[in-house]
Amino acid sequence: MHRDLMRLPARHSRTGLLNVIVETPRGSRNKYRYDEELGLFLLHKRLPAGAAFPFDFGFVPATRAEDGDPLDVVVLADEATMAGCLTTVRLLGVLEAEQTEKGETLRNDRLVGVAETEKIHPEITSLDQVPPREIEQIEHFFVSYNRYEGREFVIVGRGGPKVAWKLVESGMRSYQTSGNHAARSRDA
Repeated sequence: MHRDLMRLPARHSRTGLLNVIVETPRGSRNKYRYDEELGLFLLHKRLPAGAAFPFDFGFVPATRAEDGDPLDVVVLADEATMAGCLTTVRLLGVLEAEQTEKGETLRNDRLVGVAETEKIHPEITSLDQVPPREIEQIEHFFVSYNRYEGREFVIVGRGGPKVAWKLVESGMRSYQTSGNHAARSRDA
């Protein structure tokens, strides 16, 4: 049975938490991307030797960001999930970023959250409660990864949960007005 994951709601109907589809699990050198037309996860590329995703990386269904892709999300957790895992996430904040490629600069923010379920109850509620060194390492990963790919990635700010939820709401509106389709490169 083929199901388009982009048709899932951005928010969980009962809990109000953010729905996130994990594309690339923590610890993976393989970068996966979701193909909306096929409804499958494709092996996209490999990170260079010695590099791996230090967190689960995915997207919010039923959203569109400025770059035409769904909103990107970093999911902080002690263990990796798997590609295609639907994870409910408590939104902690956002790493506000600009990405430049071939002379074109776009916002390419990274939402940051922590997995929360009926049996997983994280104590943190805001990006301010994440150890600064961990946030710096996440930022460094994206700067380095994009440099390797020939893009410039610059962190221009950080925002808390309210700022992050405003981005989600904007992304939901953009998805609705876009006709729900856009070309997707899904590069981190």
